[in-house]
Formats: sequence, C-alpha cells, structure tokens
Amino acid sequence: MDFGQWFVPFGEVAPLILKGFWITIEVTIVGLFFGFILGAIAGLARLSRNKIIYSIATVYVEVVRGTPILLQIFFVYFGLAALLNITFGALTAAFIALAFNSGAYIAEIVRGAVFSIEKGQMEAGRSIGLTHTQAMRYVIWPQAIKRMIPPLGNQFIISLKDSSLFSVIALGEIVYKGQQYIATTYNYGQTYITIAVAYLIITIPLSLILRQIERRLDVS
Repeated sequence: MDFGQWFVPFGEVAPLILKGFWITIEVTIVGLFFGFILGAIAGLARLSRNKIIYSIATVYVEVVRGTPILLQIFFVYFGLAALLNITFGALTAAFIALAFNSGAYIAEIVRGAVFSIEKGQMEAGRSIGLTHTQAMRYVIWPQAIKRMIPPLGNQFIISLKDSSLFSVIALGEIVYKGQQYIATTYNYGQTYITIAVAYLIITIPLSLILRQIERRLDVS
C-alpha cells in the first residue's frame, strides 16, 4: 500500500469539510438561541395553573419529542410548502426545525430546573414583599439557570450532531460536503474519518469547557 497516496484524500476533502463546519456551527447556535427562547416559554407554560396554557405547551412538547427530528425537517421544508404554500430555503428551514426540536427538550429542562427549587424559596421571596414575578426573576431563576447548565450543554452537543440530518435538504453542512466529495471520488473511508474528526473537534473541547463551568459554579 502506498501510504502517501492513502493520505491524499484527507487533504482534498478537508477544505470542503471546513466550509461545512462553519455552517454547522451557525445552524446550531442560531437554532438553539431561538430554541431556548421557545423552550423557556414552553417550560414555564408547563408550570402554569392555567389549563389552556398548560395544555398547549404540553401538546407541543409531546408532539415534538414523540416524532423523529428527520420527520420534522421534512415537514418544515416540504410539508409546509405542500399544505400552506410556505417555502423556506434550506438554511432557514434548518433554523426553524432545530429551534422547534430543541425547544421541546429545553422546555423540559427549564420545567425540571424550576420545579427542583424548593417551594420555600418562593415563599421566602413573597414574605419579603416580592410579587410572584419578582420572586421568579430574582430568587428562582438565578438558581434554576445554574441547574440548567449541564443539561443545556448536553442539548447543545445533541443538536450539533442532529444538524447532520440537514444534509437531506441539501444544506451545505459537514456531512453534505463530505457526501459531495464522495459522489465524485467514491472515497468513503478517509471522508468519513475526516467528518468524524470535524465533529470531535467541536464536541470534545465543548465537553471540557462545560465541565469547567460546572466545577466553577459547583453544579451538583
């Protein structure tokens, strides 16, 4: 075997993977940003005593968590166009699908974090004259956010890996760029190794950073 030739495909596919790398990061960050907003609203709605608000949030969470993200991608990209004549580009569809998908899981993270705070904390806040909203803002939320950090970090990693599924709608992320190279060279082995390394370059440092944050905040 000519080992020199064996390494050639790595150098050829790496620039393509790098282009997809930045799109993957963009989709993950933007999707999770809106996913967190949606998840925070849905999570608090899941704590509401209003049955209508609670029911709407619960339906959203259960439907999204109960269906594959691949189906959700197809629905946003193809289904909305067929049903409502609403069309999105691949990048916009990726933002929407990832936001709605991650939002459902973040909603449960938010709900669980807030629910885990002892009831006495709210009562203590109310006893010093705070309204319910003020007590949530100044007493409950700071503690809840601290407890959200580990699962939110895990959700970021999960969503980042899920972004590979956007290759099915021809979004130029890491996997799609690799598939383009394979289509012209039929070089599977080195291409998939390069793709795996690209994901590891993101996820391993992120995992280490999250551990450091957890230690500094003493998240148990």
